[in-house]
Amino acid sequence: MFKPLISLLALSLAVGAPLQAQQVPRKVGEFAIQIPEGKPISLAAYKGKPVLLAFILTTCPHCQHAVELLNKLQPEYAPRGLQMLASAIDQDGPEAVPRFIGNMHPPFPVGFSDPVATLNFAGYALTRLPHMPILLFIDRRGTVREQHDGAEPVYFGNQEEQNLRKSIDALLAPSKPAPKKAAIASQETH
Repeated sequence: MFKPLISLLALSLAVGAPLQAQQVPRKVGEFAIQIPEGKPISLAAYKGKPVLLAFILTTCPHCQHAVELLNKLQPEYAPRGLQMLASAIDQDGPEAVPRFIGNMHPPFPVGFSDPVATLNFAGYALTRLPHMPILLFIDRRGTVREQHDGAEPVYFGNQEEQNLRKSIDALLAPSKPAPKKAAIASQETH
């Protein structure tokens, strides 16, 4: 698991890509996931839908466990509008992802993406490379509301399924309308 991340660091330094600090909440940028033997899937295709996006390494046991849990939760949450997606950041993604799909049988799209572009998208600085997996909870408005990575033992420990459910339920909860400007203005005058 550490060897691919060291490779990512070396590649990032060689490319010189400026990675920004991780920040939540934040607007999600454009991102595409290459599907094996298919067209790329763009996050823009899910505009207006809540999305749980998992970045994984196909050989990482923690990532495999997270995908097993997502496989279990997909039938429950898909009817409520949640779209799950996974993207592998393995250096050999085009070869590794079909094997991963064959072994895991995920009921949601799984593809691969460029590791450096993924780290940029997920907001990781070179000084804080993530532990895998990385989970992004994106609301209907295209805002990352929560982000967790494998370095959080409290989130990914014994309570991982319960934490996933809590995060998904929060993502699917109806959003509260913003206060009306007139109401705010009248409160300021009193």
